[in-house]
Amino acid sequence: MTRLTGTALRATIFVGENDTWHHKPLYSEIVHRAHAAGLAGASVFRGIEGFGASTLIHTSRLLSLSEDLPVAIFIVDTEERVRAFLPELDELVGEGLVILDDCEVIRYVGRGAEERS
Repeated sequence: MTRLTGTALRATIFVGENDTWHHKPLYSEIVHRAHAAGLAGASVFRGIEGFGASTLIHTSRLLSLSEDLPVAIFIVDTEERVRAFLPELDELVGEGLVILDDCEVIRYVGRGAEERS
């Protein structure tokens, strides 16, 4: 069981929903690689509207034909472990944005962990 409290580093990766890696959604590949690397956690959030370097606005509004909505992947772990994962992101993210933020983890306990303690 992974427990993480105190100072940590958060990587936020912004890509498009339609971005792929070997015919697989890019966001899924990032999450699976983060899991394989043993990182504490990763979550994917789908945006409802946004734009990036292309300056095209992508939106989920009914009258819009845009399907390439913004996706944000959040990864949190110790600074050392997140920075060790950055070469994976360099390989995967051709178009997008990667941001690193210092953060503080107050509580991180997996489901069912309290019953096992």
